[in-house]
Amino acid sequence: MNKNDQLLEYSIPQLLRWRVKTSPNRPALREKDFGIWNTYTWEDYYDHVRKTCLGLKTMGLGRGDTIAIISDNIPELLFVAIGGHALGAISAGIYQTSMPAEISQILNYLKVSAVFCDNQEQVDKVLDVREEIPLVKKVIFEDPRGMREYMSDDWFIGIRDLYKIGDKAHQKDSTLFESLVDMGSPDDVCHLCLTSGTTGLPKGTMMTHKNYINMGVKITEVDPLESTDEYVSFLPFAWIGEQMNSFGVAMATGITINFPESVETAMSDLKEIGPHFMFGAPRIYENIRSEIWLKIDQSYWLNKLLYNYFIHVGLEAADYKMTGKSMPLWLKIKSWLGTQMVIRPLINQIGLMRLRRAYTGGAALGPELFTFYQAIGVNLKQIYGQTEITGIAYMHRDGDVRPETVGKPLPGTECKIAEDGEILSKSASVSPGYYDLPEKTEEALKGGWLHSGDAGFIDEHGHLVVIDRLSDVMHNNEGDMFSPMFLENALKFSPYIKEAVIYGNKEDFVACLINVDPIVVGKWAEDRGISYTTFMDLSSKPEVAQLMMEQVLDVNSRAEKEHFKIKRFALLYKLLDVDDGELTKTGKIRRKFVQEKYQNLYDWLYDESIDKKEVEASYEYQDGQSTSVKTSIAFYTVKGV
Repeated sequence: MNKNDQLLEYSIPQLLRWRVKTSPNRPALREKDFGIWNTYTWEDYYDHVRKTCLGLKTMGLGRGDTIAIISDNIPELLFVAIGGHALGAISAGIYQTSMPAEISQILNYLKVSAVFCDNQEQVDKVLDVREEIPLVKKVIFEDPRGMREYMSDDWFIGIRDLYKIGDKAHQKDSTLFESLVDMGSPDDVCHLCLTSGTTGLPKGTMMTHKNYINMGVKITEVDPLESTDEYVSFLPFAWIGEQMNSFGVAMATGITINFPESVETAMSDLKEIGPHFMFGAPRIYENIRSEIWLKIDQSYWLNKLLYNYFIHVGLEAADYKMTGKSMPLWLKIKSWLGTQMVIRPLINQIGLMRLRRAYTGGAALGPELFTFYQAIGVNLKQIYGQTEITGIAYMHRDGDVRPETVGKPLPGTECKIAEDGEILSKSASVSPGYYDLPEKTEEALKGGWLHSGDAGFIDEHGHLVVIDRLSDVMHNNEGDMFSPMFLENALKFSPYIKEAVIYGNKEDFVACLINVDPIVVGKWAEDRGISYTTFMDLSSKPEVAQLMMEQVLDVNSRAEKEHFKIKRFALLYKLLDVDDGELTKTGKIRRKFVQEKYQNLYDWLYDESIDKKEVEASYEYQDGQSTSVKTSIAFYTVKGV
């Protein structure tokens, strides 16, 4: 049995124990606190998991109980999750941005027995719905600030008190914890991961130890990692993308996980660590790209000139690097020169100097953005999968990055395309199903294959091409098919466009709503002496509309077919937002919800006699107060369509 096969024989706590035996003093976790990076070795990690596990057991939790986690990324959430796993309990992540009513629904659906919160803000959300969650026995918190008045209520317990209880239990029986760890099986369900919920409330996907560890093993068979490599944990733990790294990749490879001081400091803390690999949703890479363009725009004229020249050199070189072709000597020299003079200092400023590979998934990323990152020396690659297959099933290989695809299947993953074009997959990372939803489980795993709900095909190179969600693929009035996601990504490659929503199903033409990027467009307006007060005001400026017209015309000029072209658009007076239900937690557009919410705008887009309408909109001030205001929204028709 080789090493990778051996790893698949362990549960996560058992693999953690194996790490302690092989490298007890190597750094496993690192957390920034008050500006100082504090380190936990693998031995420290295991000790905290032991204390947590035995503390939970003493409080009355046991095999099959569920522990919900509502927390920013801190080491304690892993201590609680894996401590629960050692006990035979199941962890479940809930997004920190969730509101009390949503938390109540999730806790009851998952039959949660205990909740871990990092601070008073999250504790108060749970407290707000206390009467609605009778199954919750305990609320554990990490940060004691603001919690003094709650301490007289034994419903609450601080994690340090939990550690003390666990230590006492260990002193009483020093063999108990090891015997609990030994009872675990790789096929046990250890975590309930919530789906993104594009069409309603999320489902709890049952994940096993083997699901995570297999994912960690298989991804590193393609892109090996060293135990000395660094990873920065800034993705929400409730998302499968963070779990597959924290539970799977870290345990399988022994890398160090670094926790930023806060969500707000994550990107600056990333610069201090200089990670060797990085994973993020498309929105993160879009934001970094906007930051790069802003730095260039604010730079001296000579830097701008050099950047604009060498970025074109980089784009040409990227075509060779992505396909593994040999680069002409003259291009190698110019590319090297550009890297040393312009690109390397720029990459160093954003903390990506040591990065060997970067991955994106969770939603589609436009091909142009891949080429841009490859041009500046960031080896960005697409991964494709879903919660139900532990995040990744397909991935680009070095030297075989084709921006229009999502790569080839991971080792051990089978793929086929159903008659209706749906992507089907099979691997050891596929979840056994959804918690307490047998009909949904049968639907997703029909015939032993995971049904993705996405339409796609395998190209001549063996790469998977994802077209769109089966339910989102559109046909115009003449029956011509088009992908709204493809057009949205083409628009979003523009640094001036934050978000776009494409329409046109059973209509005569394609139309869209556009969110301008407030940072980039705001700077653009300031440079031209265009004054504005709010995002709503900025979006209503005719000069901004003309700028957006240029972006739409550019996308239309590259449209392969006439029916792909955008004929009408409007600039939305507010940013699409997760809290307003317009986006999922991972940044995907909830298309049906958005259309229903802005039905009047949709109708006016398809009435070509309308150029402008007055609408009632809600405006929120910085202090959280909101008011209803009237604003005019203009509708623009694109020439040549």
